[in-house]
Amino acid sequence: MVDRRVCFDFEVVFSNGGGLQGQGFRLDIEGDDIEDDSLAAYIIRDLRLLMVGEVRILNKRIIEERHKRAAHGAEAPGGNAEAPRLVDLSHTIENGMITYKGLPAPLICDHLSRQQSREIYAEGTEFQIGRIDMVANTGTYIDMPFHRYADGHDLAGLPLQRVSGVPGVVVRVEGAAERAIDWQHFVPVECRGKAVLVHTGWDRHWRTDRYFEGHPFLTEKAARYLRDEGAALVGIDSLNIDDTADGARPVHSILLAAGIPIVEHLTGLGALPASGFRFSAVPPKISGMGTFPVRAHACLGFTCG
Repeated sequence: MVDRRVCFDFEVVFSNGGGLQGQGFRLDIEGDDIEDDSLAAYIIRDLRLLMVGEVRILNKRIIEERHKRAAHGAEAPGGNAEAPRLVDLSHTIENGMITYKGLPAPLICDHLSRQQSREIYAEGTEFQIGRIDMVANTGTYIDMPFHRYADGHDLAGLPLQRVSGVPGVVVRVEGAAERAIDWQHFVPVECRGKAVLVHTGWDRHWRTDRYFEGHPFLTEKAARYLRDEGAALVGIDSLNIDDTADGARPVHSILLAAGIPIVEHLTGLGALPASGFRFSAVPPKISGMGTFPVRAHACLGFTCG
């Protein structure tokens, strides 16, 4: 089934005087169409308007576009408590894979092959011991304060409650005209104590040259807003949470200074609802490192939390 949204302009006239206008509004709909009165009700309810005398719907058209409030096919909050569902949000790490231009690809090989092990163990018994040589910023990974600040805590100092079973919310900006994701996108969302995951859709370019050019990123004001609103963790399905043209890396600097972990190179956020899930991205407990790959995933269903 194809997701559909309605695009329209509107004029609100208040019964006690004054008015409000909007152009190019988009709203998720079920089915192929929606009546003007139903749209008017959505506007009044969502904007929490009082004393509305009249709502005029103008230039309405139906478009095919992914829903923003709840992903197509995802379990809604309050779904079947007996059937929790795990959603994998991580890229697979493969031999020779480039995550970030300028950083080496991982080398994955045998330290002890099965054939070699036959010379060590009893007849009919064999094992494989793998070996991987890689930089920490590979695949879907998490950043600790130590990644940015010498006196920040490393992976071993990470409080588990920051990254395990954290209530999550998704902020959908897929299809936005601008690369920069500013603070206003986060205002409708309850950020305090949440894993705030930014769904840009950029993961569709993974393992292509396009992934490294023109990626979406957060602004400095967005980072300050998320810090001040008490986000527990911030993740994004893009090359970098910062604009890589800005060597100051303000988003990393602000969030990591506040002890807020960052998860980059997420994938599959389109499979999540807007809220009502638990997010986990737990790295190994390693001393002296500030970044490492994670198996990021979400748990849908109340039995997960």
